[in-house]
Formats: sequence, structure tokens, C-alpha cells
Amino acid sequence: MRLVLAVPPQHDTHHVDDTPGQMALRGAGADRLEEACGWARDRHPELVVTSVLTAGFPASALGAAAKEARLVVLGSRHLSRAAEFFSAGSIVVPVSAQARCPVVVVGDAEHISRQPPYLVVGIDGSASATAAMKFAFDEADTRGAALRVVCVWQPPVVMLGDEEVALQAQRSLLSEATAGLSDMYPDVHVTHEVMTGHPVEELARAAEHALAVVVGRRGRGGYTGMRLGSVVHGLLHRAHCPVITVPTE
Repeated sequence: MRLVLAVPPQHDTHHVDDTPGQMALRGAGADRLEEACGWARDRHPELVVTSVLTAGFPASALGAAAKEARLVVLGSRHLSRAAEFFSAGSIVVPVSAQARCPVVVVGDAEHISRQPPYLVVGIDGSASATAAMKFAFDEADTRGAALRVVCVWQPPVVMLGDEEVALQAQRSLLSEATAGLSDMYPDVHVTHEVMTGHPVEELARAAEHALAVVVGRRGRGGYTGMRLGSVVHGLLHRAHCPVITVPTE
């Protein structure tokens, strides 16, 4: 496990030498990293823990670190959407949108109350959902958890066809998406659920007591939320459990 702390540059509008201030920030950062490493080692003595103190804005520093990582874990400060876009200290949305590896965002303390423990993965037939599904099966197998595979059908404003036909198509999608992976992970207990409503609200409700909710990252460009997709962005605000965003690649 690698702990990363970035010390951002100071905005100097008066051309004042702020070297002492920057050195003080780096010293405080080094102390925080040492404290965090000690905390982790005390609880997991077998874990190899390293730390990196770097200069720069947090989102850029973590994005660079993510190039070599299997997983990035972030804590959420529950910023408003406006603050996410305009705050220099915002990290959740830009890192989740641009990282090449899965990103876990932990907003609240773990509050698992149902046994056995379970994960939720949302699918919609896209390539990003397929990547999320593979990750979710592997994570469930590692944790000894059950897996709830959820597909949310949002009724159109004007329904031209038969609703039951649309729901049956979603059920078929679930079966096809999990068939091969269920064989690869025979110890993972899988359930399929088709829900009707808004994807963010239904996925958050399904994951209310989950270890995590796993979703694919959609979008091919742009910045921050435009690349995340509305469902992921909504879950980051709505879900109480950790949200794991998985890129297609």
C-alpha cells in the first residue's frame, strides 16, 4: 500500500518569498504521512506500507500515482457539485474520471448490518459495465461476499411498447452478462435483480447495506463529470457505501 500526500503550491499575488511557508507545509505533510503509515502497520503488520510526499495539486498527483496502481482509494469530503468543479482541492471527480485503474471513494464509515456481506454491481450492457462486472466478481470472491447484479430500467416518458417485454429484455441481459463469470467464480453467490426507476436512486437503495457498489465509467473525453457519467456522479453523492468506479480499459 502506498500513501500519497500532495502539498499544493501557494497562490502568491504579491511576489513574496513563501519558501518558509512551503517548507512548513511539507514538514506537516511528512508528519501526517508518518502517522498514517504507523496507523496502518499497527493494524496490519504483514502489510508493506510506503509513502510519497510530493508537490503539486492533489488531483494531478494522485492521477500520476494511479498510472502504476491496481486500485486508488479516496476519502470523500462531501463537497457540493459546484465545489467539485471549481475547488483546487477537489480530487474525487477528476481522479475518478481520469484514472486508468479502478477508484474507490469512501464517504461514510462502514455500516454493514446484513449477513452474509454483499456487493452490488450495476450493469446496462455497455463495455464499461462488463469491466465493472469482472471487477465485482473478483472482489466478491476475494472478500467471501455475495454479489447482487442489478439492472435498472427507467421507463420512458412515452411508452410505445409492452413494459413486460422491456423488463424481460433486462432479465435476459442479466443472465447473459453473468453466465461465464459465474462459472469462473463458483464460490460467489449471485442474485439477479431488475429494478424500475431512476438508476441512481435504485442502485443506492440496493447498496444501502453493501460493502460497496461497483459501476463502470462511461464517456470518452472531456473533463471531470462529463467523463464520469451521470449515474456514477449521482452515486458519489447519494450512496452511503463505498463507490467503486471501473474504467473500460
